[in-house]
Amino acid sequence: MLEPNVVSYTSLMAGYINMGQPQIALLLFQKMLGNLVWPNEFTFATVIKACSMLANLITGKQIHTHIETFGFQYNLVVCSSLVDMYGKCNDVDGARRVFDLMGCRNVVSWTSIIVAHAQHAQGHEALEMFREFNYQSRDRPNQHMLASVINACASLGRLVSGKVAHGVVVRSGCEFNDVVASALVDMYAKCGCVNYSEKVFNRISNPSVVTYTSMIVGAAKYGLGRFSLDLFNEMISRGIKPNDVTFVGVLHACSHSGLVDEGIQHLDSMYRKYGIIPDAKHYTCVVDMLGRTGRLDEAYKLAKSIQVDPDGGPLLWGTLLSASRLHGRVDIAVEASNQLIESNQQVANAYVTLSNTYALAGEWENAHSLRSEMKRTGIHKEPGCSWVEIRDQTYAFYAGNALFERGSEVLSLLRELERKMKERGYVGGKTGLVFVDVEDEAREEIVGLHSERLALAFGLISIPKGITIRIMKNLRMCRDCHDVFKLISDIVERDFVVRDVNRFHHFRNGSCSCGDFW
Repeated sequence: MLEPNVVSYTSLMAGYINMGQPQIALLLFQKMLGNLVWPNEFTFATVIKACSMLANLITGKQIHTHIETFGFQYNLVVCSSLVDMYGKCNDVDGARRVFDLMGCRNVVSWTSIIVAHAQHAQGHEALEMFREFNYQSRDRPNQHMLASVINACASLGRLVSGKVAHGVVVRSGCEFNDVVASALVDMYAKCGCVNYSEKVFNRISNPSVVTYTSMIVGAAKYGLGRFSLDLFNEMISRGIKPNDVTFVGVLHACSHSGLVDEGIQHLDSMYRKYGIIPDAKHYTCVVDMLGRTGRLDEAYKLAKSIQVDPDGGPLLWGTLLSASRLHGRVDIAVEASNQLIESNQQVANAYVTLSNTYALAGEWENAHSLRSEMKRTGIHKEPGCSWVEIRDQTYAFYAGNALFERGSEVLSLLRELERKMKERGYVGGKTGLVFVDVEDEAREEIVGLHSERLALAFGLISIPKGITIRIMKNLRMCRDCHDVFKLISDIVERDFVVRDVNRFHHFRNGSCSCGDFW
């Protein structure tokens, strides 16, 4: 072609993008400008898509400047592409600025901004944008928007909002879409309703590997290890090849159910049977699996023998550190803590967990020394936070802080429950973890005001009997609170579900679904 025009340039760029070569599309765009061929709205939408695929924010901003120069800054197609590009380049603020300046929006632009918020841990903003979409737009939500909204509900533990979104899914006819169904399975599991997850899963006639994986991971987090493994075997029997995330779920199921030998067999089969090379996530599951059952030397040997990237190392050594504290292995705890501190990640967790390990071993001088070091260097432990959803409102509680609505009622109920627990032989604070040795009375006060207990008491006075109280927590539930929740579930004859940073605990009639193994 002697004189290519804007249509031919744009078509060629689109072709390279469809072939997975966005870099060539960007070079063609530069050549086009150099030949004084001016882009149109479709050219800009195409070249922005190339930036999105490459997550190239610098080039994306440069093209944004061209867009304004050529007067396309209010064009619907171009702006929708810009919102998507900024979101995929991790610049949610940039995506929001473009979106807010748009005079006209369609389902694509709304979807792009909702996805951007949801994928960057801004679930509240994603849900708020979805509400605005339903209020302002006559368009029907598409599968990508619905999946992102459901994922936002899952990350926040917002069961009521998730059920509302499920209703929209049904009305929109997307109930059997693979992406949406997988998101629903995951959402219900993360909100502590694994039975709802199973119902959604069972309605899918031909589940894909994504849907199977969502169900396997969800059941594993709930302590249903054998059920997870049965699902895995069913998936294999149907000729569906697992992926790396599937094996994370399988290994997690083995870890939280004490199925060590079976878990190691699955690890060995990953590459041998399915050509999947285990990475840090899989080895971390195995270290956790060995550590939980007291096989610390094997767990330590494995952690030392594998090469992990800077992102995977802290998770691996943090897992080993927790297991070392659980079994009183100060030697391994020191090594794991040093690894974390050297990586400059999870530093506060390393200090706190090592201090607890020293305390449990009776090495109070070392525990006090670490406490002083934390104060000197300004390292602070992440505060414990729990939250409970009541009538689509979220109420958050922080450890040691009773200055909130109905706080006096909560403290009064906790004191009454403690009295009833002591009548059953409970001795407060003896098994919980505190930073330094304190007098028994102070120890009971510290553990008694853990955030999950405040959330539970608030739920008991706010949620009618017969309705399960569901609590989310940002840290691992301590053993003392775990024992307390079992006792209280029997005293008040109610079910509680707690989602901590590791897994779910379903308390009923004085026992927990984890079988005291977590």
